[in-house]
Amino acid sequence: MKTKHELELSDVKKIAAAAETEALKNQWAVTIAIVDDGGHLLWLQRLDGAAALSSQIGPAKARAAALGRRETKIYEDIINGGRTAFLTAPGVDGLLEGGVPIIKDGQCLGAVGVSGVKSNEDAQIARAGIAAIGL
Repeated sequence: MKTKHELELSDVKKIAAAAETEALKNQWAVTIAIVDDGGHLLWLQRLDGAAALSSQIGPAKARAAALGRRETKIYEDIINGGRTAFLTAPGVDGLLEGGVPIIKDGQCLGAVGVSGVKSNEDAQIARAGIAAIGL
């Protein structure tokens, strides 16, 4: 049997706080979503001024990153590269840059999804959050 790491509430709070700090530092109005390794929502935070739609897109990006165990930019690149059939993959949405998995010792613990600014900026915020727990 293997030992499985998992996010604790204190980890989620650290990730969320660091992501919020990164967003506010840059004056970016975004939604920050954090999910567990099964894509289940653990945290949702919509900053002042963030578009309502971002509260749907952020969790979708996080879910796709957790379930796929890779950054959602990979999926966006696949689709933009011409493999549009990937859009029909069952149960998967949020295939835009801004979803970043949380990986420890090769295991996916969950993911952070951010929506509200340019996709690379969304990813920057997500990575800043993850860095707060030393990953």
